[in-house]
Amino acid sequence: MKRLSKAQSYGLLLIGGAIFPLGLSPFELWPAVIVSMAILFQSFRQPSIKQAFFNAMTYGFGLFIAGASWLYVSIHEYGFIAAPLALIATTLFCLFLAVIFAAPFTFAAFLPSTPIALMLGLPAIWVLSEWIRTWIFTGFPWLYAGYSHTDTWLNGWAPIGGVLWLSFITALAAVLGMWIVQGMGKRRSAISLCALLVTFTVSGYFLQQVEWTKDRGKPITVAIIQPNIPQNEKWSVQKRRAILDQLAAQTEPYWGHDLIIWPEAAVPSIPQRIPHFMQSIQSRSIDSGSTLLTGIITYQAEPRRYYSSVLAMGADQGQYHKTRLVPFGEYVPLESLLRGLIKLFDLPMSSLSIGPPNQAPLSVKEQFIATAICYEVVYPDLVARNSREASVILTVSNDTWFGESLGPLQHMQMVRMRAVENAKPIIRGTNNGISGLVDHQGKVYQRIDQNSIAEVSGIVQPRAGQTPFSMTGSWPVVFLSLLIVCFLIFNRIKTNVLKESKNEIK
Repeated sequence: MKRLSKAQSYGLLLIGGAIFPLGLSPFELWPAVIVSMAILFQSFRQPSIKQAFFNAMTYGFGLFIAGASWLYVSIHEYGFIAAPLALIATTLFCLFLAVIFAAPFTFAAFLPSTPIALMLGLPAIWVLSEWIRTWIFTGFPWLYAGYSHTDTWLNGWAPIGGVLWLSFITALAAVLGMWIVQGMGKRRSAISLCALLVTFTVSGYFLQQVEWTKDRGKPITVAIIQPNIPQNEKWSVQKRRAILDQLAAQTEPYWGHDLIIWPEAAVPSIPQRIPHFMQSIQSRSIDSGSTLLTGIITYQAEPRRYYSSVLAMGADQGQYHKTRLVPFGEYVPLESLLRGLIKLFDLPMSSLSIGPPNQAPLSVKEQFIATAICYEVVYPDLVARNSREASVILTVSNDTWFGESLGPLQHMQMVRMRAVENAKPIIRGTNNGISGLVDHQGKVYQRIDQNSIAEVSGIVQPRAGQTPFSMTGSWPVVFLSLLIVCFLIFNRIKTNVLKESKNEIK
């Protein structure tokens, strides 16, 4: 880095961030994430606060502009924004995300320059950066380093520490890569770190053999309906009857299954406006012995609120309201100022309310089903908390918003990680793919590909019990990371004070 000009250094960081998504789905070249992170880490050799921030921000911008390119599709094609303005909006949003990503890396300026401090401090800061993105401004928990190990031996650690712990281990590997490239540290330090990574990897393999949960009851039969309704027709009153008829026709061969799944907002109306259709489905469910779980917009008259919900119909009834809403898609931040300015702020169903916290799982066929609607499944701690007492996890989504981008494939990868973290099967029903069944080890064994009108049926074995991650969530790794950063900074301050005291004595 020291041999490069400032422009070249920023260019390298931008490229480093841009290659990060190659380690995630659909490319799944997991070493790319390690190389990418090493490029960032090598810029933190005794930087100033300003240098640390701008280095990380440049890298973060490359990461998000390459890995979250689907934002442009959502804004342009479904937000009805002209291409140049959509490009500007996407760029600004990725820049905003880069600022959030970069903020914790200002702590890198306070780390001691010793090998052990860098080995522990940089991974800890990376984890804090990802954790902050989980909750700040409702959160954007996307593009985590740990997802690159969804299919490697390291995923054996996911039931213990979750995706953030996998990110920590990945960052350790990136530090080793940085040492190798720059010749930093003593040979003994590099060998020790290499031995530690080998230990993590091998132990991950053995942890994969652990059965954290156990079978609960008999397997249940499941049918998933994927209607593939175009987004521009979804809320058309003229298309409503055709959509309802299509859902009924696709479902007809599968009555008799224990569970039938319709995707997020599959029913293009609130129940009060289509009472005859809802009653017919309710009657059909009871007569066949099936329980139908459908995504639907529900309305509560007092107070006047709309929710994105999952409704259980048949002998087993209940509902779940979404608790993590998508900004601009389901609610408009600063609504009084922005509503009506451009079409993006007036999308259908963009005035939804947040469901109450700590909703009980749905009770279906003597099993408890935890529900995550669309965006909710990318929040590790939310899914862990909601699925503790559940034996099956259900997620419904409408990934039409992603268009022909990386979004749906990245989304499915995160679903698989939730299954691994909690050691429970996941049923995923989407409007346009990818729908499917995921076992408790994160393996997809039934699926419907994107952009097809299709159905899939299979058997799901419910699982009882909790993994360590289900019980604690991400807090242990977050606390460990905070502790490491605070200890290293305090130690540097203490060392500097002692040096100054010795100089004064001299």
